[in-house]
Amino acid sequence: MSITATLIIQIIVFLLLVAFTMKFVWPPIANALDERAQKVADGLAAADRAKTELASANQRVEQQLAQTRTENAQRLADAERRAQAILEEAKARATEEGNKIVAAARAEAEQQVVQAREALREQVAQLAVRGAEQILRKEVNPAVHAELLARLKTEL
Repeated sequence: MSITATLIIQIIVFLLLVAFTMKFVWPPIANALDERAQKVADGLAAADRAKTELASANQRVEQQLAQTRTENAQRLADAERRAQAILEEAKARATEEGNKIVAAARAEAEQQVVQAREALREQVAQLAVRGAEQILRKEVNPAVHAELLARLKTEL
């Protein structure tokens, strides 16, 4: 065989191989490459969506944390105000109770002063009667002279 016939047969076999490859081998490879490219593109898109969602979730978490901090600060301020109000109310009640105790003590002291004055008047009246008895050297009957003694008490 001549070189030309060999060359022509090799060209025909090569063309048949190319046709076979283009018809049966190349389409599945191209499809696999296209599917792989699509999966990579979908994965990148999903990663971008996840990144966006993560940023959004972080922002919501920060907003909720800020809101919670604000609410906690407000609750603490309310609690402090309530504590101050309770403290002021307790002080007012204590002051009022103290004033009542002082007033009761003053009233009791005035009552004791009045009782002491009455006792002193009684003693002075008795001393006056004894003194008059000794001056007159005769007995004075307190029952008989009760009106006189009562007048003497009021004068003292």
